[in-house]
Amino acid sequence: MSSAPDSTLEALRQRLKQQHLGDPHLIELLMAALLAKGHVLLEGAPGLGKTRLLRGLADAVNLDFQRVQGTPDLMPGDLTGGDILDQIDGVGSFRFEQGPLFTQICLFDEINRATPRTQAALLEAMAEQQVTVGGVSHPLPQPFMVTATQNPIELEGTYPLPEAQLDRFLFQLFVQSPSAETLVDIFRMDDDTQSATPAPAVLDAAQLIALQANAAALPVAETFLQQLAAILRATDPKDDRAPQLVRESVSWGASPRGGLAVIAGARGLALLRGRSHVSPEDLRDALFPALRHRVLLRYEVQASGVTGDAVLEAVLQQHPLQ
Repeated sequence: MSSAPDSTLEALRQRLKQQHLGDPHLIELLMAALLAKGHVLLEGAPGLGKTRLLRGLADAVNLDFQRVQGTPDLMPGDLTGGDILDQIDGVGSFRFEQGPLFTQICLFDEINRATPRTQAALLEAMAEQQVTVGGVSHPLPQPFMVTATQNPIELEGTYPLPEAQLDRFLFQLFVQSPSAETLVDIFRMDDDTQSATPAPAVLDAAQLIALQANAAALPVAETFLQQLAAILRATDPKDDRAPQLVRESVSWGASPRGGLAVIAGARGLALLRGRSHVSPEDLRDALFPALRHRVLLRYEVQASGVTGDAVLEAVLQQHPLQ
């Protein structure tokens, strides 16, 4: 059973479609991740509008936005902040100076250029919604979302994200190159927006938090949970139900957190689509972005061109969601 999508969410979708032309599915998945309280890893070549899209999302929802540029010399304290010694009348005391993580949407640009130590500073923030400095925990503003980008065409001077870090991202999304027709629209839009005044926000943080609670409350049928469990088991190369491609290509299958990510993302999609419950279509659409970075392929298989999406396609053929 479906009803009309929430009017504020539909207004947000239309606003983002004006910010990022040519890929409405990307916008829908980004919105679903926001509703699911999840973090997003965006992969795409430079100049495809990733930063513009995320800044536009923050403006449309009236959330604080900070952008961090990933570089090899970036230190963990540059993200989290740290204790600073103040002296007043000869008496010293420490105060905590917040870093750029203390925002509501944090864009970590080119995260794979930062060192593993700095990447690890994100783990607590993404998982616990807080940072700990000097033994003291500091809660982050709510809602809180990390959006990270990585460039797939440059490998020199980069540090691949470890599995534990990848697993903290709800979705991995690919930003595609626009068609020739979309490019013309982009050129025209850039001319039109040079002197345009910022549009008012579509909703605010309190409304977003309420929508996130609505998404989390959407029911998922027991049958779908059982089907999803079978799919997750089939991504394990040691499982008897795994397809041949999984046994030949995968070194480690999706974790239970991956299944929870599929459900959370599907709930966000269902709310966007005006449904009162999660449908098989919502689960299928959330499955690939939620699991593609959690199915770890063997090195020699990656070199041959096999992708996580191809493995998941094989699993779905054997264990369909219906």
